[in-house]
Amino acid sequence: MEITVRRIELQDAPILAKIGRQTFYDTFIDTCTPADMDLFLEENFNLLQVQNELSNPDSFYFFAEVNGKPVGYLQFMEDYSGLPLIKQWKALELKRLYVVNEYHGKGIAQKLMDLFLLFAQQNKYETVWLGVWENNFKAQKFYGKYGFVNSGHTHDFPIGETPQTDLWYWKFL
Repeated sequence: MEITVRRIELQDAPILAKIGRQTFYDTFIDTCTPADMDLFLEENFNLLQVQNELSNPDSFYFFAEVNGKPVGYLQFMEDYSGLPLIKQWKALELKRLYVVNEYHGKGIAQKLMDLFLLFAQQNKYETVWLGVWENNFKAQKFYGKYGFVNSGHTHDFPIGETPQTDLWYWKFL
């Protein structure tokens, strides 16, 4: 199986919206009500929202593909709004890293993470950081393998009316 990674273009917005919806749903469906999930997906993965995000020149999106078929994606950008204390370093935030369920365990997430860390190193970032749901132990273990640690800081990440808490993880380069 050959995994390739490519930058997502504006014309890929419908595909990204579909994969974004699918992977978020699959990851978090059991954590909130169906109504809250539907509302979240509609607000965050509608075509116009995805096009707007892809149009931001400061935001980087990449697909991981198997035989030309997108099976995962990555989004990152230099953004300090979620954790203001990180402003003391040149920091790059990993916003999203999702893989379609049937491709879990096949090296897709690793390929995307490797690209993210390489970008950070090549662009002389001092730290990289991300939010991970407090009960997503699989993701926490994955990030831990790459040297990310819990910063001790949290933030609210509700899905609709369902309260959720994310942990801020960081890694100093």
